[in-house]
Amino acid sequence: MSSRSRFRSLSDPETLAKFAQNLGEGIYITNESGEILDANPAFLRILGVSTLDELKNYRVSDFVDWEARKEEIALLEREGSVRDRELQITRPDGVVRTVLDTWYINRDPETGEQVFHGILVDITGRKALEEQLIEQSVRDPLTGCYNRRHLSGLYTSHTDPNAVWGCIYVDIDHFKHYNDIHGHSAGDTVLVRMSRFLMRHVRAEEAVVRMGGDEFLIVLFDTGPEQTEAIARRLEMAGLERGPVSFSLGWVTRMDAETLEETVNRADRQLIQVRVVGRPGSYTRRTPPNLRAESA
Repeated sequence: MSSRSRFRSLSDPETLAKFAQNLGEGIYITNESGEILDANPAFLRILGVSTLDELKNYRVSDFVDWEARKEEIALLEREGSVRDRELQITRPDGVVRTVLDTWYINRDPETGEQVFHGILVDITGRKALEEQLIEQSVRDPLTGCYNRRHLSGLYTSHTDPNAVWGCIYVDIDHFKHYNDIHGHSAGDTVLVRMSRFLMRHVRAEEAVVRMGGDEFLIVLFDTGPEQTEAIARRLEMAGLERGPVSFSLGWVTRMDAETLEETVNRADRQLIQVRVVGRPGSYTRRTPPNLRAESA
C-alpha cells in the first residue's frame, strides 16, 4: 500500500493508531480482574490521570462499583456486548463524571485470555444541562418554588396505599387589593418574600408549590396529623411575629387510601372554610390594616 493511500484506510495499523490517539472519546482495554491494560489520551483525561504508567496503578474498581461491574461482565458474556450504559465514575481527585460505557468481549486466539475493549463517552456537561432544564421546567420562575408540573409528578410517584402525608394550603390576605393599589411589581415582591418565608420554615425535602396567583401549597411526606398541625401552627406563629405579609392557611392529612391529589383538594377546601366562615381548630383569616410587604 502506498504512503499516499495508507491514511485513507482503517485497516492500516498506523492510521488506526493515530485515529485512536486523536479521538475525543476514551478507548480502553481491561481484563477480567479489572486491570486497565491500555487506553488512549482521552480516556486518561476523563479519569483525571496524567499518564498511562500512572493509570496502571489503578483498577476499574477504583473508579466504579466493582460488584456492579461483575454483574455487567456476566451480562456481557451472555449478550456479547454492553452498549451505552450510563454510569458515574469517581476520579482520584474526587471529581464525579457521568459517562456512557460501551464494551465488548475479545479473546486472544493464541492464549485464550479474555479481555474487554471499551469506549467511554463523557456526558457530564450534557447531564448537567439536562438536569438544569428539568429543574427549570418544574420551578416557578418568579418565586423559585415548585410549580404544578412538579406537583403532577408527585401525584404519579406517591401511590403507596399505606403512606402518610399532610398538606398545608396558604393564601395571602387581600393580595388583589394590594396589587390594585401598589401595582404588579410590588405584588411580585410580596410573592417572592412570601415564598422565601415558607421555604425557610419547612425542611429542604418538603415541597413548597406555587399553585398560582397568591396561593401556595406545602406537601409534607411521612407526616401524620399531629406533626402536620404542629408545622401549621409554627407557620402561623412565625407569620404573626415576622411574616412578610398576612396570610391564611388550611391543613389536612391523608384519609384512608386517598390519592395525594385528593388530599390537596381537601386542603384547598379547608382553606376556603377558614377564609369564609372559620372553623373550630383551624386558623381564621387575620385582617390587618395593610400588608407588611416592607418586611424581610
